[in-house]
Amino acid sequence: MLQQKIPATVITGFLGAGKTTMIRNLLQNAGGKRIALIINEFGDLGVDGDVLKGCGAEACSEDDIIELTNGCICCTVADDFIPTMTKLLERENRPDHIVIETSGLALPQPLVAAFNWPEIKTQVTVDGVITVVDSAAVAAGRFADDHDKVDALRVEDENLDHESPLEELFEDQLTAADLIVLNKTDLIDADGLKSVRDEVASRTARKPSMIEAKNGEVAAAVLLGLGVGTEDDIANRKSHHELEHENGEEHDHDEFDSFVVELPAIAEPAAFIERLKGVIAEHDVLRVKGFADVPGKPLRLLVQAVGSRIDHYFERAWVPGETRGTRLVVIGLHDMDEAAVRAAIAAAV
Repeated sequence: MLQQKIPATVITGFLGAGKTTMIRNLLQNAGGKRIALIINEFGDLGVDGDVLKGCGAEACSEDDIIELTNGCICCTVADDFIPTMTKLLERENRPDHIVIETSGLALPQPLVAAFNWPEIKTQVTVDGVITVVDSAAVAAGRFADDHDKVDALRVEDENLDHESPLEELFEDQLTAADLIVLNKTDLIDADGLKSVRDEVASRTARKPSMIEAKNGEVAAAVLLGLGVGTEDDIANRKSHHELEHENGEEHDHDEFDSFVVELPAIAEPAAFIERLKGVIAEHDVLRVKGFADVPGKPLRLLVQAVGSRIDHYFERAWVPGETRGTRLVVIGLHDMDEAAVRAAIAAAV
């Protein structure tokens, strides 16, 4: 008897859209499904994996969480993703469902296309691609590289008709989607939400289903079981990169840099968060995420920033034997002054 194909859901979305929070909610409400999770972290600190391992969900044990930290998954399909999938499928207790969280800078298209590789296609099918959108960020134009400046230059220069790489990435993630989740809708009003819907719809010729969410709260029955088989249609969802590559151009992620900042314990977290907002604004940092050690507290302080909006809360207890510390991943554009940002964050402690 032929084994039924294992469904796989690809979850993508721009920096800080809320993918990890949505997956955490999914794992805690999986309805008995055993889920294997593959995480493609951007940067050297596996923050997303740590957050998900601490969620205590029976549906996904620590052994079921696999992290790929060697770079953007769309550029390391052959080296990382295929071997990882092969090992996962060789397990005696195969998962009921596979969920793949791409980094905020990944192109979904080459990843989905990899499911057509012979050793994968016979055993796994892409249940659907879900693109998570930070509604508040889109309303503020944060998906673009200084969106207002780009628009101003377009008005001034009739010959300037190229788009920002950030805009292209945003569009690529929408183009690949079978379902778009407009997350963080509680942070904008009704008019703002309508403008986000219009903006997102205008960014792709395809018209995938679009739903609203706050705090990444979407029922597992909505996210899983789409039954699309996206690998069979991915050739019709070409990314900007693929279209450029057909013309002989090369793809890279040199637009972005990331680095890890290690700090001492944070004695006054509220004051540190306020000063961190100033650092982010001054240096145009796109994303900060990580953990902080607060003296006298048995729990780690989780820190996640998108632009000047910073979420922070005590997330889980420090594990016995775990080295307490403060470690933050900083992600910004390639011309970000790393030394200056490091110094500014250190001064904020």
